[in-house]
Amino acid sequence: MPLRFSKMHGIGNDFVVVDARAAPFTLDAAAIRRLGDRHFGVGFDQLLTIEPARDPSCSFAYGIWNTDGTRAGQCGNGVRCVAAWLARAGELGPGMTRLESPSGPVAVELCDDGSVRVDMGEPRFAPAEIPLVADAQGDMYAIDVAGRSVELGAVSMGNPHALVEVDDVAAAPVAVLGPQVEYAPAFPQRCNVGFAEIVSRGAIRLRVWERGVGETLACGSGACAAVAVLRRRAKVDAMVRVALPGGELEVRWDGPGHPVWMRGPAAFVFDGEIAPATAAATTTRKS
Repeated sequence: MPLRFSKMHGIGNDFVVVDARAAPFTLDAAAIRRLGDRHFGVGFDQLLTIEPARDPSCSFAYGIWNTDGTRAGQCGNGVRCVAAWLARAGELGPGMTRLESPSGPVAVELCDDGSVRVDMGEPRFAPAEIPLVADAQGDMYAIDVAGRSVELGAVSMGNPHALVEVDDVAAAPVAVLGPQVEYAPAFPQRCNVGFAEIVSRGAIRLRVWERGVGETLACGSGACAAVAVLRRRAKVDAMVRVALPGGELEVRWDGPGHPVWMRGPAAFVFDGEIAPATAAATTTRKS
């Protein structure tokens, strides 16, 4: 049987969303890679599945797969798209709703302007929780990357993030340093790598090299991670506008003991059907 999907994006971070509420999602890593190929498949940064919740406090669960077929623990732009998909399906209404991510429950709220607010949880800085190989917890770390020392911040937002501060994000060596940090021995589960330019205390520019994907137009968890690391170093205020190549997100973190809140859009592109054996897609309806 063909596999139905929705193509969506959150400020350019694009997804294939599959409804797995009635039947389990069974594509293996190789099939996900074929589907994620932008020439021979549909193309996406992540594949999202919508599933029955296992946690009784949550209404639904969602799974996340990267383009290379590996699983991810969290995706900020993705959860907004999951919320918008559920709202279009009549499963989500006004007020806060809890969804079960691979890293635990998250709260989502549909806003009047069509955007989605997400409680991304409290950032975790302990090296063992990131995970990061380090002798002690610090605001910044100097790690060995391809034979040289690189200074960066590190945090978990349900997935591991490194943050490198730069003077000019447009000139940041994302394509070279990004994969080098992702695979650095200090990050045993690899990591997402952000490159942040501070514009003011309320605004930053950010580019992100995503683990298992490469550079993307936007990364919601990466935006939250950047604000958390910079806020902890007293370089930004609680509310920050994060400008990514695909658009802007609003991120707020009131400090230790509080969750990070992210707000941004979620857009539908089209719905389609896939022949799983060949990863060939046929668009069936524009939306």
